[in-house]
Amino acid sequence: MTKIKRQFLSGPYIVWVIGFIALPILMICFYGITDPNGNFTFENLLAITQPVHVKSLWLSVKLAFLCTGICLLLSYPLAMILNSFKLKRQSFVVFVFVLPMWMNFMLRILAWQLLLSNNGILNSLFSAIGLPKMQLLYTPAAVVFGMVYDFLPFMILPIYNAMQRIGADVTDAASDLGASRLQVFIKIIFPLTISGVLSGIIMVFVPALTSFVISNLLGGGKVLLIGNVIEQEFMQNMDWHMGSGLSIVLMIFVIASMTFMNAQNKDGEGTAVW
Repeated sequence: MTKIKRQFLSGPYIVWVIGFIALPILMICFYGITDPNGNFTFENLLAITQPVHVKSLWLSVKLAFLCTGICLLLSYPLAMILNSFKLKRQSFVVFVFVLPMWMNFMLRILAWQLLLSNNGILNSLFSAIGLPKMQLLYTPAAVVFGMVYDFLPFMILPIYNAMQRIGADVTDAASDLGASRLQVFIKIIFPLTISGVLSGIIMVFVPALTSFVISNLLGGGKVLLIGNVIEQEFMQNMDWHMGSGLSIVLMIFVIASMTFMNAQNKDGEGTAVW
């Protein structure tokens, strides 16, 4: 009876997976390999080779790598500082970094528009100290700023979680044996936190690669990422076949990236933060 009840309780989840995950993916695959007449074709998939699509995909990859790199450079030292505090309640640290995400996503990005605009806070500060105003908004740099701000918690939390699992006795033993702080970091701390680093890279790189809202708001249509191209095909051109074909290629690219990173992260640690 208990087994039947458990299966019954899993019913809503199964319906959710089928209705909101499996069926949309099947529809995308169907539209991606057919033309408006319903005939089988690879043209929608091969459209990724068009110069405009190659350019947008390459720009997406570059900005995603840049965003991931900046998040890693900011997150690792911060995670080490937080770990050195030896806070008794790890949930408090999680709460601090998740708290900004409770604010509406659009409001957070629109706030960056105010900061980076020609008459915004940053340019006002530049003018106050005698520096000329800079074109910050509607540039690739503005898009990267927005991505880093939005995805930074996804890098910090896995790394911090991995550091929490390193016992103080391990680093103390290395120090007692004559290892310097640099040697302790290189030979003990970093190898033991590599799983958290890889998890953070996946959690930042994938949404950064597929993002289009941030580039719409902070790029102002001047920074065309592959996500923007796909959105335009669906929403403006109403060409679901082309949009689906490009989505399939991007999905394959994302799956390949995640597979590679997961192969490096064999133990699968660093993903749980609660």
